[in-house]
Amino acid sequence: MTGLTPIQRRVLEHIARAAAAGRPPTIREIGAAFGWRSTGTVRDHLRALAAKGALRWEHGRARGLVPIAPPDQKRETGGREAGIPILGRVAAGRPLLADANLEGHLDLPGAAAGRPGLFALRVQGDSMRDAGILDGDAVVVQQQEIARPGEIVVALVGGEATVKRLRLAGRRAFLDPANPAFKPIPVEGETRIVGRVVGVWRAV
Repeated sequence: MTGLTPIQRRVLEHIARAAAAGRPPTIREIGAAFGWRSTGTVRDHLRALAAKGALRWEHGRARGLVPIAPPDQKRETGGREAGIPILGRVAAGRPLLADANLEGHLDLPGAAAGRPGLFALRVQGDSMRDAGILDGDAVVVQQQEIARPGEIVVALVGGEATVKRLRLAGRRAFLDPANPAFKPIPVEGETRIVGRVVGVWRAV
């Protein structure tokens, strides 16, 4: 995504990180993170990001800031695709077999684009709705097999991929949805973590 100032990129990355953790920041929280006393300063940056198509600002919601993926998620650099690969779809609801075929590339702002081990997966379903991850979103995933309790992960359940929040209860582990209409999935058998969600992008 082009046309952003350095501070706008920092604000956008801050919002994306918080959204990935399931708690998009409020205007006051953004101000506190950047040392801005005036909420007007924050609003100016948010308006600029929204005007440039980098952010959806859902007015009336305290945590209604949603980073937006650029409509064209492919670009060529030196004859090769840039950005991180979008590998397929993930079921955020009922597990759906993830398509290993490459869909395209997602262009990320800032240093995140060059971080090794990143990939994106498309979300289907609304079991992570209350964490700000909606049907059709692309979750940005850091490949790893270990995660901390409370982190949102991509896990393989019976060979199928799903996005859930990891929870420990005594000696047992569960994959929790962020929607009361869905039930936790116990981590057992061949269930394994394949990555940690570090960002969420939404196309318009």
